[in-house]
Amino acid sequence: MDFVLRNALVIDTDPVVVRPGTDVLVSDGRITAVGKDLVVDRVIDCTDRIVLPGFVDTHRHLWQVLLRSFTADMSLGEYLEKLLRPVQPVLTPEHLRIGNLAGALECLASGITTVQDFSHSPSFAYAEAGVEGLRSSGVRAQFGYGQPLTRSSVDDVRRAAGLAGGLIDVVLAAPGPSFGGMAEVEEDWALARSLGQRVVTHIGGDANSISALRDRGLLDANMTFVHGNGLSDDELKLIAEAGAGVSIAPALEARMGHGAPMVRRTRSLGVLTGLASDTVAAVAGDMFSTMRATLLTAQFSEGVHVTPADVLRMATIEGAAALGMADRVGSLGVGKHADLVVLRADDINLVGTADPVAAVVTAAHPGNVERVFVGGVEAGRQDVAAAVKEAAASLVNALSPLC
Repeated sequence: MDFVLRNALVIDTDPVVVRPGTDVLVSDGRITAVGKDLVVDRVIDCTDRIVLPGFVDTHRHLWQVLLRSFTADMSLGEYLEKLLRPVQPVLTPEHLRIGNLAGALECLASGITTVQDFSHSPSFAYAEAGVEGLRSSGVRAQFGYGQPLTRSSVDDVRRAAGLAGGLIDVVLAAPGPSFGGMAEVEEDWALARSLGQRVVTHIGGDANSISALRDRGLLDANMTFVHGNGLSDDELKLIAEAGAGVSIAPALEARMGHGAPMVRRTRSLGVLTGLASDTVAAVAGDMFSTMRATLLTAQFSEGVHVTPADVLRMATIEGAAALGMADRVGSLGVGKHADLVVLRADDINLVGTADPVAAVVTAAHPGNVERVFVGGVEAGRQDVAAAVKEAAASLVNALSPLC
């Protein structure tokens, strides 16, 4: 249904600009105009409201909502040994389905309309279940089929590619050079390219790992690297030159000790940078918390100054670009999908602001979110609490003796 968001304080992100008293017209699920006095039958009054593009979370293990705060006091090594590896024998497709559904609903409730879900799928049955959870939530997702530490079978990767459609893209979540040999990497990259898929992979501080990809003709714009705190400037430059993206998770990286914050370095070197929460097993899952963590931890790294407007772009249009989705989402450009967030600007924590962009980044929180639209469809609320509690209890009971 066509509608107009009337008389809002509109914040666009490409470039960052604030437009008071402005309308946003949506037709057939896309933004068709941004301006004054736009006419359509259905009008949604947005007086005293902020309207901005939906946030883009560029890396998240959605199912880990079932283990919320389980690793809040663990290092990266402990996370791997006490959660990720032990969970493999006990995680079921149904766990993945309900975890993805709940995690996606959490995203939507806080204004995240697009999420890159780096899944945990030992087989195609898990992929089917994970995608089912995403579809039933109404979120726009880039489903990363694979496993963080091991490779998936070629047949399963090919079958999983067929799950794409509608709001769901499917990419290859590959172990990559940080968790496998280069021969395996070459096979995985060739498979992804044959399927027309993007590659998403965790990257550590491996010396010359990006150079090795470049030297083998494997480094291109159709890739997203997650973390990379230990990468040298030279390696980051190669990523920038290739047009690939980097997903950083400042809160998680600080909490688990991934290394020094890198946002000022990526910005200095021209690397497409998106923001991520990574896992609610350790940190908060809303983009407001992630934006604040980005802005605050930037002070502890070297490179160019990072402004609130820079952070908002990383949470929207630049994050979309880091996933190869900037042609569809991340800003209010005419023709973009109508992925929109409406915030109550008259809530006590947002009134009186002289800088709406800075207020969104430093003062807003999920409680200010009034409406969320994905492709012009307003996100609904689903009660999945009972199913989440049951699934979470079964996983925690299985893992607790190991901690």
